[in-house]
Amino acid sequence: MIVGVNRVYEHAGRQYHIQAEDLGLEQACFEVRVYDGGTVLWRKKLPYAEILQKNLPRLEQDESLRALMEKTLQTVQAAIAKGKLT
Repeated sequence: MIVGVNRVYEHAGRQYHIQAEDLGLEQACFEVRVYDGGTVLWRKKLPYAEILQKNLPRLEQDESLRALMEKTLQTVQAAIAKGKLT
């Protein structure tokens, strides 16, 4: 299981902390949050049951989940840059 991934993204003179946190295999989802100065600006839960259904070896499963989280953080960064989450 991957605990999560974090990134600090600077845009328009502000620093946003973008975090993806695995909520566990029981829920089979992770939550993405965007913080500005400790305040949550946006959050969303995203499922990853499709990854689990592939019955991959544990390492490959973790790599797939990490890749999905990273891709999601890139999408969130793009939304911030376009002014959609601020």
